[in-house]
Amino acid sequence: MSSALLKRFKSRRPSHLPESDCARDTSKPPVTARQRCWRYIKPMFDFWQSLLAALERIVMLPSLIHSVFPSLAARKRMRDGAVRTYDRTMDDLLRELQRLFETPLEPEKLLHMSGKLQEQFAPKLQVSDICMLPSYNDKLPTGLEQGTYLALDVGGSTFRVAVVELNGKKPAAKSMRIVTMKSYKIDDAVRHLRGTAFFEWMAEKIETSISDPQVKKVNGTTSFGMGLAWSFPVEQTSIRSGNLLAMGKGFRATEGTLGQDLSELIMAQCRKRNLPVHMESIVNDASATLLSRAYEDPATRFAVILGTGFNIAAHLPVSALASSKYKGYPQKWLDEASHVLVNTELSMFGKNVFPTTRWDESLNENHVRPDFQPFEHMISGRYMGELVRLVIVEAVSTAGLFSGELPAKFQEPYSLETGTIAAIEMDSSKNFTQAIALFQSKHPLSRPPTYSDISFVRKASQLVSHRAAAYLASGIHSLWSLRIQSEGLAPQDAGRLAIGCNGSVIEKYPLFRELCQSHLNELTMASGAQPNLISLEVAVESAIFGAAVAVCCLDA
Repeated sequence: MSSALLKRFKSRRPSHLPESDCARDTSKPPVTARQRCWRYIKPMFDFWQSLLAALERIVMLPSLIHSVFPSLAARKRMRDGAVRTYDRTMDDLLRELQRLFETPLEPEKLLHMSGKLQEQFAPKLQVSDICMLPSYNDKLPTGLEQGTYLALDVGGSTFRVAVVELNGKKPAAKSMRIVTMKSYKIDDAVRHLRGTAFFEWMAEKIETSISDPQVKKVNGTTSFGMGLAWSFPVEQTSIRSGNLLAMGKGFRATEGTLGQDLSELIMAQCRKRNLPVHMESIVNDASATLLSRAYEDPATRFAVILGTGFNIAAHLPVSALASSKYKGYPQKWLDEASHVLVNTELSMFGKNVFPTTRWDESLNENHVRPDFQPFEHMISGRYMGELVRLVIVEAVSTAGLFSGELPAKFQEPYSLETGTIAAIEMDSSKNFTQAIALFQSKHPLSRPPTYSDISFVRKASQLVSHRAAAYLASGIHSLWSLRIQSEGLAPQDAGRLAIGCNGSVIEKYPLFRELCQSHLNELTMASGAQPNLISLEVAVESAIFGAAVAVCCLDA
């Protein structure tokens, strides 16, 4: 701002005055016209010289400008009677935010990012043991399958056991119905169960769930086919088995069991209790979401998980992946399968693809695993709140947000939850009274935030979340392009494709799914496809329904 003012004042600096104006007094001949002119010019010249010198000092010391130009008082913010001076105004910072977060979102730039992602896919489709991982699930449901199954869903904080009824296209019946479901909290005491003790706890809860009279009425004495949605890494060895890998998140179940068959670890404890169950299928949460949505919409080929974390499952031609990816697969499977469910682990892609800001770079540099999941860092619920926190910390110190007072908790990384910025975005009232009250309750200040303060936080949140939605659209487009190329299709010949969606961000964050859908429409049309070709569809209770559908696909 100071340099801009300096340039403006330099442009107003006088160069010369017309000689006719300087030669009117001829009463004293010994004095030349040039001398007479200088008598009038010198005071003005001195004034401009001193003003220019002052402005040059202002460039080095912005606080001086307030004594000269009261109109710039916007840079002064007062709290508790103390006046502080800041490097820039809130509007200056907001304009920079808009430039950094909105410029990359033009369709041609997002298309370029999609192309760069496809370049990153190529080597991982050939060789990688951490991404682009094929499963043993090769069939999608027809939507006509019927049966009753026991669905297990193991997540980071909850273990759910449900009896699920699949009714196909029965008239006057829901296609999928949860007959009964019980939920068990996984607290620290459960996370710290070592080795087989964790699976013994699981078997105990399964026994409690199927002892319900309502369950016995449904299934009688018949053995339940179980489908397991496992939200942790597993090295799958068949449709119903897989080697246990490190679970993270404080779980100690892998102590002494790492590398053992997950299915057998669960079934051994169930057999001890004589439970009428048998393991039929193991899927991850993304595959479960795809299967559950495909049961109701046969056009489903992708599933997006976007909550705290991020992943996409894709139904791709077997030929899209190198034959080395199927090492150890039964020959019968290789002979019969034309397509396969692929766990893309898309969160790991995107380094040097997506334009970043200094706040993205700060987040990455201070992360426990820098560069491990660059895509996830820019779009998931774990990180959007943190990006806004980093913006706010800078805004407080350099532009006087909250009159220069930083909320105490904001010194801690990840102290601003994405749920909080979502709620602030949702407040569309005239004075943002709900947003102000919410922020003050979670992050108290000596005085509540002003309307201008919360307006800035809200706009910063919108910029972060909009960019996330656009980048997700670019990621989906890259996988769509991979799929149609693998199928030998041109964009204009590609059919409708549905995407099952699950997770707090893509389901509940205000306007997130709508913004992503809008960008997707632009990208597919720019690629030569028909309008509205791809649709984002919420998959309700996808882990539970998907675990059951995975079993029913085996019966088809």
